[in-house]
Amino acid sequence: MSRSLAALIPGMALLAGLLIVNIWLNPARFAAASFGVLIGLASPLLCAALAATPPILGGRGGIDVSIGPAMGFVNAVLVVVLVGRMDVTSPLLLLPAALALGGTIGFINGCLSTIVRIQPIIATLGSYLVLNGLTVTLVPAPTGAIPEWWRSMAHSFSLAPIVAIALIWLVFTRRPIYSQLMAIGSDDRAAFTAGVNVAAVRLIAYTLGGVFAGVASLSLTALIGSADPNVGPPYTLLAISSVALGGVSLAGGRGGLLGAGIGALNIFLLQSVLTFFNVSTFVLQVAYGAILVAAVSFSPLQERLNRGAR
Repeated sequence: MSRSLAALIPGMALLAGLLIVNIWLNPARFAAASFGVLIGLASPLLCAALAATPPILGGRGGIDVSIGPAMGFVNAVLVVVLVGRMDVTSPLLLLPAALALGGTIGFINGCLSTIVRIQPIIATLGSYLVLNGLTVTLVPAPTGAIPEWWRSMAHSFSLAPIVAIALIWLVFTRRPIYSQLMAIGSDDRAAFTAGVNVAAVRLIAYTLGGVFAGVASLSLTALIGSADPNVGPPYTLLAISSVALGGVSLAGGRGGLLGAGIGALNIFLLQSVLTFFNVSTFVLQVAYGAILVAAVSFSPLQERLNRGAR
């Protein structure tokens, strides 16, 4: 069995267990007729986890903590500025705008981390604060409305954002740059010696993560139906926890979007179980923190087991 498949086994086992528990506790919510709405609820977290993955795969501590605020900022700009003030409602304009905004944020983070050479967590923490401040300035309180086609992405077409990210990633993995990304994540010095432009590859990874964050914002906006200054930031911790829980190495070079997606589904299903028992939001935060610590602690152990198996 390959290392990549072996890394998925714990997450898949947990997913199966949580799915059984959820179906037993709330069969109506997990019935086939509710599939579209259920995916719509899970999609923002799932897309946020996928957005956090490319920079992490590039190594050098590439944890982007600005994913949540980036989702909130794109949400505010699209709903308040484009839809509200400029009366733009066409998907032909709003969808590319979301991708462009997200990609620009990712590109700036990549420049700070790879060209200016600021530690990634510090660079993206700065972006976190800037984006959060801009969002609250632009949208002091929840407001606005979105077109009906956009709302359908939370039920009838809830799979569309996930499929879009999957297709982009499929194309990316078929290009040489994917192998270069995994190589620099494993050993950037060896990759540099082999002629890989390490800075350029990492910059592309951050930009791609930003594009995925734009897609995540579209999914989140479809779910809430408005602009909300407080809805984005909580997704940062959840996204990073999902990536770690899905068997993606936070040191880089191992894992992929499938693992991150499995981790996100696990957190969503755990959230569903805790919500069923009316657990407070404070306990939920404790659970998310514990999941992150446990997943990060398990990663070095799994690395040692993989080395011992070779």
